[in-house]
Amino acid sequence: MSSFVQPKKHLGQHFLKDDNIARKIVGSLQSSVFPVLEVGPGMGVLTRHLLELTDRSCFFIDTDKESIEYLTAAFPGHSDKFIQADFLKFNLNELFPGKFAIIGNFPYNISSQILFKVLDHRQQVTQVVGMIQKEVAERLAAGPGSKTYGILSVLLQAYYGIEYLFTVNETVFVPPPKVKSAVIRLTRNDRKKLDCDEVLFFKVVKTAFNQRRKTLRNSLKTFYIDYERGEILHLAGKRAEELSVEDFVRLTQLAV
Repeated sequence: MSSFVQPKKHLGQHFLKDDNIARKIVGSLQSSVFPVLEVGPGMGVLTRHLLELTDRSCFFIDTDKESIEYLTAAFPGHSDKFIQADFLKFNLNELFPGKFAIIGNFPYNISSQILFKVLDHRQQVTQVVGMIQKEVAERLAAGPGSKTYGILSVLLQAYYGIEYLFTVNETVFVPPPKVKSAVIRLTRNDRKKLDCDEVLFFKVVKTAFNQRRKTLRNSLKTFYIDYERGEILHLAGKRAEELSVEDFVRLTQLAV
């Protein structure tokens, strides 16, 4: 077995080498009986701390064959917990029939796709602790009125509380990325379902932000919305970045 996994550029791998930060990331998982899935364990800097948890079971998924071979050899008593597969294509219901949490040092090039998959499984994923690009983390945690507030901000905030936990410098990675990273925590809120058609809600939000410089009256022309009937005429002249989750829910209720 190789004593080192070669970081692969096409997989967006930047391996964390600071054990104190790894411990801090794992410590950001709030106590729960639900199992945890680590996405992209790499060389296992988070993995070893996750395997020390006594209150839950942990599983690990990585598309990199070299990484999985390294980890199964490094943690021989847990070989059944390591899965070589593409997280984005993997059927999570096969592994988790119920609720679970997700943790990981997410590759920059697929971090948004990972979070969209979290949304697809929002009734199961109770919490996410993830390290992502700092700018993306700030965007997700941004509120209405911010220039960085966008599609994923609204969709995630509809179902999750989002906390920007801490910033991580480039120097603690191999190879060092060209940008800073940040750790965020998503915690599922009490909302079981939006008070509108959820599929239509996603479409309205995406359409509004795809033309974010236009007012809603113009960016949402593909939908029929009677602003006066809904008593939301004040929203018609606003842009997408100015609306809260509740504003988008109200728009969706009136959209055809």
